[in-house]
Amino acid sequence: MEGVRRPGRWLALAVLVLAVLLVAVDATVLGLATPFLSEDLKPTGTQLLWIGDVYSFVIAGLLVSMGSLGDRIGRKKLLLIGATAFGAVSVLNAYATSPEMMIAARALLGVAGATLMPSTLALIRNLFHDPRERSLAIGIWGAMASAGAAVGPVVGGFLLEHFWWGSVFLINLPVMAVLVVVGIKLIPESRNPNPGPWDLPSVGLSLVGMIGVVYAVKELASHGPTLDVAVATLVGAGGLTWFVRRQLTLPAPLLDMRLFRNRGFSGAVLADLLTILGLAGLVFFLSQYFQLVQGRAPLEAGLAELPAAIGSVTAGLLAGRFARRFSVRTAVAGGLAAIGLALAVLTVIGRTTGYPILGASLLVVGVGAGLAFTVTADVILSSVPKDQAGSASAVSETAYELGAALGIAVLGSIVTGVYRGFTTPAGVPSEVAAAAHDSLGGAVEASSALAPAQAGALVAAAQDAFVDGLRIAAGVGAAVLLATAVAAWFLLRDQKLADGAEH
Repeated sequence: MEGVRRPGRWLALAVLVLAVLLVAVDATVLGLATPFLSEDLKPTGTQLLWIGDVYSFVIAGLLVSMGSLGDRIGRKKLLLIGATAFGAVSVLNAYATSPEMMIAARALLGVAGATLMPSTLALIRNLFHDPRERSLAIGIWGAMASAGAAVGPVVGGFLLEHFWWGSVFLINLPVMAVLVVVGIKLIPESRNPNPGPWDLPSVGLSLVGMIGVVYAVKELASHGPTLDVAVATLVGAGGLTWFVRRQLTLPAPLLDMRLFRNRGFSGAVLADLLTILGLAGLVFFLSQYFQLVQGRAPLEAGLAELPAAIGSVTAGLLAGRFARRFSVRTAVAGGLAAIGLALAVLTVIGRTTGYPILGASLLVVGVGAGLAFTVTADVILSSVPKDQAGSASAVSETAYELGAALGIAVLGSIVTGVYRGFTTPAGVPSEVAAAAHDSLGGAVEASSALAPAQAGALVAAAQDAFVDGLRIAAGVGAAVLLATAVAAWFLLRDQKLADGAEH
């Protein structure tokens, strides 16, 4: 029965939300563990980048395919298979003995993660038939997805101060065990009744296209325009163009591109992508700022970023009510504008900026992200037929992953570009100067070989350059988000959240 309220639906939601939280935490938790992991596995610089990036590459490349697979074989079945695999592969990550094994294990974790994210959002559509309840459920889901990115550094900081680096992966095991046991009993199965075949060429094209584009952006950020970047851009853009063309000709496409003809759907996807771009870019760079510029320990730096998580959880829970009382476009455009204004405030920070300004900015970014991200997820889900919930969820999730990758890469390229131009103090040996220009962490480490006065001057120059880069990146981010707020205001005109029970 459509209108029936399922018993146990809130407990089932709690389990689904745990899965989302873990996938989001896993994307950021590794950042703090990197120094410990480097000491143990001794990866090269390139291998280290792959260890960090391959997880989000694979997730971004497979989300649409996995959303579509869930529509076909059953979303509950895919979720339980994915959760079991996620737990098993986490053990492989924790006990990796070489950089190559670690890269392979992170890639496999990405495959498992890609099965979890779209399944959870599509199952919420099936668990909650009353649109008001569903808005609250999506609010809780969205809050956990955005809070996970901010909670990752706190969890990582705590574990690394007490255990070895592998512990950041082993925390996945008990959570996935609970998900499987409770999920078998409480989560109802749902699938598209007439799905058509799963088109493998489309799966390959979406994977090649997404990985090509994300890789090109990240390489451009690290090394500027090179032949590699040009080739990856061509391959990625070619793959995605071919993917879109193929979807328009298939009777049962992997992703129905006609969904994008709906102005509300397209506006919501764009807002989704840029909300997370602002949030992920800010959280990533402020964690370096707190540790390497202001000298905080990993756990303290993680805790300093908590206002972003608190803001996004609170706003996520209230977002549905807010959007109904005012309007969808007020909620989304207002959320985007809030992130833009908070980033604008960060254009005036310095090395010694007090925590109240930083904490308040993070809180406002969290509130803006919670509002915009939750309402857009609701719009995306309610603007498609129920049997396409998995594919629509996958679009929302792909926007999330792509936003996170682009936020770090695009804003990162600005920070890195400005940082590398700083003037080394006189008398610093060339090999120390080269290491210092590579990254702020490199500068702090390389300075230990110098006399105290010279080391202090080098670190101060490097920190000033990093903060200059951060200010410019915040300015660019502010401009992009404020422009998107204006676009969302027009694209989401007359868009409403569903009211009353679905029948």
